Amino acid sequence: MTPLPALAALAPEMTAWRRDIHAHPELSGQESRTAKLVFDVLEGLGLKPEGGIGGEGVVAVVEGREPGPSIGLRADMDALPMNDDSQVPHASTKPGVSHACGHDGHTATLLGVARHLAANPPARGRVVLIFQPAEETGLGAVAMIEDGLFDRYPCDEVYGYHNMPLLPLGEAAVHTGPTMNGYKVWEIDIQGVGGHGAAPHKTKDPVQAAVRVASEISSIVGRHVDPMEPALITVTKLQAGSSHNVVPHEASLAGTLRATSSDVIETMWQKLQDICAGVGVMTGCTVTVRETAGVPPVFNAAAQADVAAAAAGGVFGADKVHRDLKPYPFTDDFAYMLQIAPGAYFFVGQGGTMVHQTAYDFNDDLLPNVASVFARIVEAKLS
Repeated sequence: MTPLPALAALAPEMTAWRRDIHAHPELSGQESRTAKLVFDVLEGLGLKPEGGIGGEGVVAVVEGREPGPSIGLRADMDALPMNDDSQVPHASTKPGVSHACGHDGHTATLLGVARHLAANPPARGRVVLIFQPAEETGLGAVAMIEDGLFDRYPCDEVYGYHNMPLLPLGEAAVHTGPTMNGYKVWEIDIQGVGGHGAAPHKTKDPVQAAVRVASEISSIVGRHVDPMEPALITVTKLQAGSSHNVVPHEASLAGTLRATSSDVIETMWQKLQDICAGVGVMTGCTVTVRETAGVPPVFNAAAQADVAAAAAGGVFGADKVHRDLKPYPFTDDFAYMLQIAPGAYFFVGQGGTMVHQTAYDFNDDLLPNVASVFARIVEAKLS
């Protein structure tokens, strides 16, 4: 890996920011301390940050020396509701909250880019630095957009990244077209009539309804989606009952459905609603399904994907940048920003423990290197 010398020199400062944020994680929509840290650093660089955009979002602009295009760079700031078992000195000080997805590293990376660009502004145009809250809930990008993000800070192109333990350290990936799945988060409430476990015929059993819904869900991908289309639907929660001899009054399920095609997502969503309606008729229970969050697929524009790949190649080596990997099944609400302006979302390998595991920790070696990728994107577009 070959970071730009100026950014290599900033590695200790970026690491300090990253570890401070890691030790003080904040859940989606609650990123007040992190947002203040970001705001204070940007203000200390002589920039004029604006906070409170879409909740805890922070934006600052680095102006070029001459007029030109506007390039948006985005980092997410929120943590996850899970323990930190990483055993590192900077481990989370908040039980049940941790930066197990590396957003602390993403934020520190963009702060490093801000410091570099403040001292070395582009020849033309402007760089919009976007620090986004609430990515994990899929609500942060939309909140910023609806709060006027791109009205106040128009962007001709936007770029973002994610660390990727599935790739070895020193490698990167940039895909043209569908890059990550879109998804819907769904919850199902089942209301029945409870009773004694020895007289189930006198009940409307929500447990039976829940089991049937869960079973039928597995047929959606196998029978209602083109087998050549990537699609995934997962039941992650099923709750009911409190005793061995009581049929409960209610049950609930929750999960996600994911695909790289918005049309496939809508097909699965419609079939899920049909299943719930059918099971309701069959069991006599009231089965209600609702969408609690939704994110479209991440779609990289070809020209911007090429720019990101070339920039990554300048840091990691062109032979270390994968262009042909299949789309990842994960999601990111950066997809909404890509619907406003063409852009690219790239992945940088770090190996080790997978994200969303309690032992995960961001690899600080990435900080100056990914910051250099962003700096090269800016140089390529605004030189």
